[in-house]
Amino acid sequence: MEEKKPRAPRGTGDARQNGRASRKSDGSAAGEGSVKKTRSYKHVQLEHERPQLTKAGSQGQGGRRRQDGQRRRSFASPKKDPNAMLKIIPLGGLDAIGKNMTAFECKGDMVLDDAGLMFPDDNHPGVDLILPDYTYVLENADKLRGIIITHGHEDHTGSLPYLVKDLDRSVPIYGTKMTLGLIEGKFAEHRIKNAKLVEIKPGDQVKLGCITAEFFAVNHSIPGSVGVFFQSPAGNVLHTGDFKLDQTPIDGVTTDFGALSKFSQMGVDLMMSDSTNAQNPNFTPSEAEVGKELAKIIAQAKGRVIIASFASHIHRMQQICDAAVASGRKVVVTGRSMIQNTDIARRLGYLDISDADLIDAYELKGIPPEQVVIMCTGSQGEPLSALARIANGEHRTISMEEGDTVIISATPVPGNEKAVTRVINGLAKIGADVYDKSRARVHVSGHAGAEELKLVLSIVQPKAFMPVHGEATHLRAHARLAEATGVPSDNVFICENGESLELSSHGVRRGETVQSGIVFVDGLSVGDTSQDVLDERSALAAQGFAAIAAAVSGKKKGLAGAVQVEMRGITGGDDDFLVREAQTAVRNALARQLDKGAGAKELKKAGKDALLSLLWERTKTRPMVVVNLLEV
Repeated sequence: MEEKKPRAPRGTGDARQNGRASRKSDGSAAGEGSVKKTRSYKHVQLEHERPQLTKAGSQGQGGRRRQDGQRRRSFASPKKDPNAMLKIIPLGGLDAIGKNMTAFECKGDMVLDDAGLMFPDDNHPGVDLILPDYTYVLENADKLRGIIITHGHEDHTGSLPYLVKDLDRSVPIYGTKMTLGLIEGKFAEHRIKNAKLVEIKPGDQVKLGCITAEFFAVNHSIPGSVGVFFQSPAGNVLHTGDFKLDQTPIDGVTTDFGALSKFSQMGVDLMMSDSTNAQNPNFTPSEAEVGKELAKIIAQAKGRVIIASFASHIHRMQQICDAAVASGRKVVVTGRSMIQNTDIARRLGYLDISDADLIDAYELKGIPPEQVVIMCTGSQGEPLSALARIANGEHRTISMEEGDTVIISATPVPGNEKAVTRVINGLAKIGADVYDKSRARVHVSGHAGAEELKLVLSIVQPKAFMPVHGEATHLRAHARLAEATGVPSDNVFICENGESLELSSHGVRRGETVQSGIVFVDGLSVGDTSQDVLDERSALAAQGFAAIAAAVSGKKKGLAGAVQVEMRGITGGDDDFLVREAQTAVRNALARQLDKGAGAKELKKAGKDALLSLLWERTKTRPMVVVNLLEV
């Protein structure tokens, strides 16, 4: 029986014919080997515009694109008060990675976002801490409705104790449980009591006058980090806080893409975003990658393992503890801030290690070195840190031997590279096996790279953009990323500390400049140390010090006794010949001025100039010179 062939659907005849022609043309079906091969191409018009996400109830594709483009560029909205204005006033964080502080002010209400500090470098001899100048906040304290702290790092919390003590009123401080735990520790050190600490969680909204702050989760190198969405009658501002897009975080908390998308739909008039790694063209690796490397190094180590990291890096500490326990080692914690933060993190449930696996440094005696992992401070080469004291053999309870392993699980903050290298060299002289970021992946950044920043910009689609948290090069690199993702260049604002922006229904424009700058903490002194004092300290360190003492007779208008010259830190300053020559030069200069009837001011200048001239001729140095004249 003949089999019936299925009937081809309509419209396929051309396709079958083309198929037969194709088979004949390549000779595979008809065997006609010399037929010329031909192909035809249909040219179509491609649409190069970026497709938009479909929205329920929206119009056609072209209409959606026009509406979205208009929405993205237009600041006008029926929900806004046409007479309202929101001032965004950065007081710190735009000239360095540190001392972050931004004020938001609208209709007589002000909210402060972060209150950080910065650590000094070689240009600040003797200075302990550097704070932002928050004079503007103190002058407008009656408007201050609340202080929001995005996370617990020093560059976001460090100036808070000083600010709270300077304020003449109690202001609520908002932060997550981990952030407030670290703040409580700071306040205890400064003996601050009865502070109004208010715990918030991602998703919470807090009304602060006419400004509403909504918090959303972000992933960073410390638990409990949040970004903030500020809503005001004048418009909306999104502040990302410090973040990265780690999709395999240690605590399971990822940056909330859903919240970012929601804020985008509500309309983000201005976005302020972390610029720290804007020059890094890649994605920042996951923190979990560090854990794998630490586990491998600890498992292979033969002696003690000493790991230096930031005391606030709770995720890193958790991975160290996990790797130590997996290798059958006990964990020792040393360094004041490391001990304090470990205690806070365990108490609040952010660090999981049993009491049996955690021992005190005084209990190390008798425990074999291969059964110990030591977590300590000193990743920045601080001279008084636990790691530096261990390297110098000055630690009370911990000593190092040849064959021990040291891991520097951090990147040196700019300016600390020499100090870190000095500590590493000291460890190498002992015979320690030192790992740092250049040798193994023992550290990854907690900040988003360029690709992550572009991804967030694309989700949020802000109308205007202001890069924050970085040095000038970081801010400009982030500004270029914003323009590349569609923010109009006229709406990208690179500001200096103190330069404000004004947001209204008409858009964003530059506003007036307020007082800003830096305040030095020098021992118990806050704000009294000037740049002149630092210049004098630098001169003392670089050139040395000389003191002139002379007695002047008021009646005789001459010198009463010998001129004394003391020199310290000056090459040849202890040479009797140079001292006598200096005394002679100063005495002659003073005598000449006395003959002219000069006063005390002219005498001091003459004595100083004479000594400096001699020392430059003999030693090519210009030390600090102090002249003491005693009238008799």
